[in-house]
Formats: sequence, C-alpha cells, structure tokens
Amino acid sequence: MCATCGCSDNSRPRLTDLETGLAVPLDEPAEPPRAEHLRHEHGQDRPRVGTTISIETAVLAKNDRLADLNRGWLARRAILALNLVSSPGSGKTTLLERTIRDLAGALPMSVIEGDQETLHDAERIRAAGCRVVQINTGAGCHLDAAMLGRALEQLNPAARSVVLVENVGNLVCPALFDLGERAKVVIVSTAEGDDKPLKYPHMFRAGTIVILNKIDLLPYVPFDEAKFDRHVRAVNPSLRVVRVSATRGDGLSEWYDWLRAAAADVDATVARADL
Repeated sequence: MCATCGCSDNSRPRLTDLETGLAVPLDEPAEPPRAEHLRHEHGQDRPRVGTTISIETAVLAKNDRLADLNRGWLARRAILALNLVSSPGSGKTTLLERTIRDLAGALPMSVIEGDQETLHDAERIRAAGCRVVQINTGAGCHLDAAMLGRALEQLNPAARSVVLVENVGNLVCPALFDLGERAKVVIVSTAEGDDKPLKYPHMFRAGTIVILNKIDLLPYVPFDEAKFDRHVRAVNPSLRVVRVSATRGDGLSEWYDWLRAAAADVDATVARADL
C-alpha cells in the first residue's frame, strides 16, 4: 500500500503483455516460478504483540530492497532504465511515441506503461513500433519496485538497450518510490503553470532532468519561463531543463542527445566494471 494515502488497498494491479496477450494479476505469485535474479520476497515476519512499527518505513524499506535487485539486474545487462514521471496530460505518451519513431534503429528501446486502467497508452506505444507491457495499478497511484521487477521479467529487454517506464500520472507518490531506475525524467507542460517545482518539490528534487513540454503553447498560456527556471533552481540547482514540443518537434534533439549520452554512460560503467 502507499504509506501516505493507502491508495493501493484493494487495487488488484495486473500486468498485460500486448504481444502475447498474457494478462496476470500482480498480487499473486507468478507461474511458472520466477527466475532467481528477479524473485521478490512478498512475505514478512508478523510483528510480536505489543510491537510498534512504522508502516511507512517498512513499506519504503522493502521497496528499496526490491529496487536494488532491479538495479543490479539492469546493470549486469547494461540496460538504461528511465522513470518518466509527470501529472496527467503533460504529454508523456506523445513524447514517447515521437522518441520511439525518431530513434528507431539508433537506440533499441522497450516500454513499460503504467496506468490505473485501460491499455490505451500501451496500444499507442505498440503502434509506434516498440515492444511494450502494460501495468494497470487499479486504485494505485504509482508503480513500485515489485511491479517493475515482474514487468522486466515479462518484457525481457535486450542487453545494452533502453527501457522507458511511463509511470502513473502523479507528481506526488512516484517521487518516493525507487524502481531501480537510472534516473527520473520529470515532464511538465506549459499549460500546467510555472509554479510546479514549488508545489511538488519532492519530485523535482528526485529528478535528474526536467522536460518542459508544449512550448508551442507559450503564446497562448500564462507561463513565465524565467520564473519557472528560478523555481527549478530554488528546489534543485543541479536539475537540467530541456524545452520541447513533442508534437511540433522543437528541442527534441537536446532530449535525444541526453538520452544517447545516458545510454553510453551505462555502457562505459559496465565496461569499467569488467576490467
């Protein structure tokens, strides 16, 4: 469950592979038994009577252990995993579609889609020409490390590839949950207002790069770019901001350069470890 809001209570999350049609619940053990390198322990000792525990600490500590398993699995295969986070409507899926089409043949990519319900976004990604699996969280407002582990096992991404994880639209809870990703990519749009870094500081502190999308709307919305930049620096001075229009194509070359460099850095890290 989410320790803050209890969002995952009775959520009945499920995983759907659009290529095979496989649909499995994520709150039940996988069949056949999972590969050892991604097996996650779901049981935990029952506290003694009279013992006081912190639910939030226990939930996040367990998630962090599973995230470390995911991180190790990805590192051994030199896979760059990025966690794309935003509020609903920022343009995550449109950016993914454009990225997949523009970089086809240049970077091998696959996608893990996170939504409370429907396969709509996963179907869009598949139509763009990319391997994709869908996680539906039900009442849950974020993905967690256990969900990602199951999705990676089903997705089976190639070594030295890129896995793009589109998290559930939410700028709150996904900031707390490490999935084992290399970096969080925070996507905001000009239509949402220039105060987002101040309103959701935890997400902007957790991010590595911010993509400011829908810059083609700047003439039509009350968005102050200078103010937005000041807010970003106030929350996280090291955060890089890339301005794009996912529909028109403005600024995408800078995003693609960052993506290529991040993938090359993963390769270089693995190469150094092998020496």
